[in-house]
Amino acid sequence: MNIKSLLLGSAAALAAVSGAQAADAIIAAEPEPMEYVRVCDAFGTGYFYIPGTETCLKIGGFVRVQGSFGRDEADSRWNAEDDRDGDGRPDAQSTSDWDMFSRAYLSFDAKSDTEYGTLTGFFAAEFNADNDSDDGDSMIDVDEAYVQLGGLKAGFFYSWWDKGLNGETDSIGENTEFNSLAYIYDGGTFQAGLAVDELEATTTKANGIGVEGIVSASLGGVSFDLLGGFDTEVEEGAIRALLSADAGPGTFQLAGIWASDPNAYWADSEWTVAASYRFNVNEKFAITPGAQYWDALNRGGRFDASEEQWRVGLTTDYDITEGLATRFAINYTDASDEPDYVSGFLRLQRDF
Repeated sequence: MNIKSLLLGSAAALAAVSGAQAADAIIAAEPEPMEYVRVCDAFGTGYFYIPGTETCLKIGGFVRVQGSFGRDEADSRWNAEDDRDGDGRPDAQSTSDWDMFSRAYLSFDAKSDTEYGTLTGFFAAEFNADNDSDDGDSMIDVDEAYVQLGGLKAGFFYSWWDKGLNGETDSIGENTEFNSLAYIYDGGTFQAGLAVDELEATTTKANGIGVEGIVSASLGGVSFDLLGGFDTEVEEGAIRALLSADAGPGTFQLAGIWASDPNAYWADSEWTVAASYRFNVNEKFAITPGAQYWDALNRGGRFDASEEQWRVGLTTDYDITEGLATRFAINYTDASDEPDYVSGFLRLQRDF
């Protein structure tokens, strides 16, 4: 009995060892750790690291629904011969006195640090939806596409002429987006820049050249810009000054432009002056009255000293909740050689 018990015990032990070895042989390998998206705070809020790289990406944009009424800025620069049917607006424009459209805007901003400074690649597009028949109402448009390394910037982007006053009353920039090569120096309280622009579709030649330069300074709640542009095709230029200052519960802004003759950077009038004051009623609501005066309007490609125009208006902004806001603007415009008119819009916009 002792020998039999010993043999049975040995067999059981061998079976247990074999079973343990078999079990070890089919254990699945542990999964490799996943690399989750990491927040990148080196360039501000909203950026995250593209997995597997040191490049930070920010995706943003908005969805806008807007209803406009009265004539728009394109209508305000028409000549009498453009109105052959006598309806009070250019023949190429819609005959309706109101219009509603929707727009989606999407942007991608990629940044990384290099030995030459911050490397940026930026792209943004607009997707417009409108039901009327005017050219370009329903289209996809590249808004900006550029590369920037340190202070050197190249591509399709908004020029310094695009900067305006608070509110929706002023018009102090006409052609404001070009394929350009620019250098910007940023010294904190002092900035300076120089750009060379391709003036395609704005000059007498298909690939005209323009040069613009800017100097800016800011101290406390006051900032000042001095901007100039020269159109080499027509050999004419324009100068613009813009002052912004914190005043009481809001911001006061003043701008003035002078042009030697109509050119790609400014062609509306020989000179103009505009002002606005954004009054912050509270954290959610702001009211911005504004006014502008134009002297020696562009008529037939030349400034006419006998023609003038002025405009007054009001813009209101209300933040409904985080990321959702409304804007209402109404303007009254009176030109010496055209009927006066009222125009404006009501906008609802969701930013993200």
